[in-house]
Amino acid sequence: MAYGMKAGTATPPGSPVNIVANIFKYLKKYWFNYLLVLPGLCFLIVFSYAPIYGIQMAFKDLNMGAGIWKSPWATPIFKYFIKFLSDPYFYTVLRNTLILNAMNIVFGMSFIIFLSLMINEVRLKWVKNSVQTAVYLPYFLSWVIFAGIVRTFLSPQDGMINVLIVNIFKSKPIDFLTDNNLFRWVLVVSNVIKEAGYGTIIYLAGIAGVSPELYESATIDGANRYHMIRYITLPRIYPTIAVLLILQIASIFSANFDQVVNLYNPLVYPSGDVLSTYIYRTGLGSNEFEKSTALSLLFSCISLPLILIVDRFIRKLDVMGIF
Repeated sequence: MAYGMKAGTATPPGSPVNIVANIFKYLKKYWFNYLLVLPGLCFLIVFSYAPIYGIQMAFKDLNMGAGIWKSPWATPIFKYFIKFLSDPYFYTVLRNTLILNAMNIVFGMSFIIFLSLMINEVRLKWVKNSVQTAVYLPYFLSWVIFAGIVRTFLSPQDGMINVLIVNIFKSKPIDFLTDNNLFRWVLVVSNVIKEAGYGTIIYLAGIAGVSPELYESATIDGANRYHMIRYITLPRIYPTIAVLLILQIASIFSANFDQVVNLYNPLVYPSGDVLSTYIYRTGLGSNEFEKSTALSLLFSCISLPLILIVDRFIRKLDVMGIF
């Protein structure tokens, strides 16, 4: 067999040469699709993968003059992990983060699902479109602008909410943004108002995929609108709810930064300071870049198994997850 082979004969199908040739052939065929993906891929590489280089700061005594690479390793190597784990205030921040995100998941997701179902039930098209536009409008505003609107509405001097409290309930004005008992609710409610529009669009898209024949069959069987929502609409959007829940849990340790940093103040640190703002102040405010990097690295590592656990739990409920 070997003597019968001539120069220039085809290489075996599994050879590296053929694999590379097939890749180039595939890229040439679908070049436009990959061209569309290229900007997002470049963004991901520059802002998500390139910064991974800086993770080593968590294990080094950073010397700005020498740079990250030439800075000496910390002694012991987990020095900065031990440092923030031994800080009592760290546990206050961690508790605030978990409580606030749990409130956002329970109350925020519940309200958005309910709102989506109610919008879907509106039969007048112009009313439905008007409500959707009004709900979606705050999503286009940055947190800097939206936080300014929230401060205006909640101002203890002439804010609309306090004007109603004084004139209707004959009570003293309430400073919502300095009251530790109320500040978390301010964050939850303002987050729901701003993000509800985006959530409703996703849920309404899921609802639109439900077959009309199911509703027609239910009507023939005597079902009312409540029965249709409970037994047809809701079960059909469980996969959408599951995916959004997993994505929200994935960012549980890094969420709320834009919102909290624009609304909080030192008076509400005990109830409103979260991990993302704590890392921000530790790194840029106190120049403890090693400590803030160590903190970020720890919770990034925790987030992955947390996502897997939630996904496994959702699959046990016979709902499609993301893995």
